[in-house]
Amino acid sequence: MIKFNRKVSVRICAFALVGKKRIAATRRFMKGDNNGKDNLITQNTAGSDGTGNVSDAAEIRGEENSSPAESAEKKAQGGGEIDLKYASFGEAAKGGVLGAFIGLAIIVPGVSGSAVAIMMKLYEKLLYALGNIFKKFKRCALFLLPIAAGIVVGFALGFFGVKTLLDIMMFAVVALFAGLMAGAFPAVADEIKGEKHTPLRIALFAAGIAVPVAFSLIAVFAGGGTRSLEEPKAYEYIIYLALGFAVALTQLVPGLSATALLMSTGHYVPLMNSVSISYWQSNPEIFAIYACLIAGFIAGLLCFAKLMSLLLKRCRAATFHAVAGLALGSIITMFFNPEVYAEYQSWADGARFSVDLVLGAILFAAGVVVAYLFVRVQRKKNLPLAK
Repeated sequence: MIKFNRKVSVRICAFALVGKKRIAATRRFMKGDNNGKDNLITQNTAGSDGTGNVSDAAEIRGEENSSPAESAEKKAQGGGEIDLKYASFGEAAKGGVLGAFIGLAIIVPGVSGSAVAIMMKLYEKLLYALGNIFKKFKRCALFLLPIAAGIVVGFALGFFGVKTLLDIMMFAVVALFAGLMAGAFPAVADEIKGEKHTPLRIALFAAGIAVPVAFSLIAVFAGGGTRSLEEPKAYEYIIYLALGFAVALTQLVPGLSATALLMSTGHYVPLMNSVSISYWQSNPEIFAIYACLIAGFIAGLLCFAKLMSLLLKRCRAATFHAVAGLALGSIITMFFNPEVYAEYQSWADGARFSVDLVLGAILFAAGVVVAYLFVRVQRKKNLPLAK
């Protein structure tokens, strides 16, 4: 009884600081009023800073302060479940388009498949499906199937089509994809619309912009040259596993570029050049390298999907501030990466650039308009992008 009175006294002192409403709930709690108990538990676990806004500390705590009854109720209601069923063929087609952008991201510098996922309202579903593929295999596999098909199509299209266009008119093609990313950025910004912009969240946003820019600077000015894939030593297979693991992070976090990462390590050009029958015949060990990259990539997807889901669950607003910064930084780096920088150098050496520049400006504007119109259409549907 003494311990109970002490606990109640501590609660009364705490609630006295934030107004009469909590004191009244505490009094009802002491009298045995069930409504008072419910109100007290709700107010105590809400994580409010007194103004109705949830603090960063409360976001990080997440569900840790929830009572067992509340947790059980949420579980019973399926609060932790995410519906992975495609409502229509059109929804499944969106998954395929998302996969295509993920496949293109390996070829086109700066393209972010995860930013497209946020625009299409599939980002959190993608994270959930990857993170729970072993627990709920059938549901998750059916959701991921159109995306996987899109990845294959996107990579093939990127390698055999877009890569050829990049060789012909690098700046114009990059400008088109940059316009698409810029037009889609409001979808990312919608996730932090109406949130309180605390100093911590602003710092995360600024850091998000800085990270992809730093990646590009390293790739341009301190790149690893080119690495040979022939006759790899035993320890190099471990490096390829780690590289595949790191590439997976670039596919789940907007703003990080797989192309920039591979260029900074000197593996981008050798890997692209290795995709040919003649190379495979003369260097069959390349398939062991592919296997290591794929194994590391799959392991990275599973790990980082879990991590990102946890961050969104525990501190959603803070995480999306960082994600928004990363997405904005990736748009900047599309015009400053090793491949585009080489194009700038050719212009400086006297190559004609007026056609590329004009065409690039037109395609950039077209990309912005198309992507933004798509965002507006999404906003008008029953699944709005804004919170």
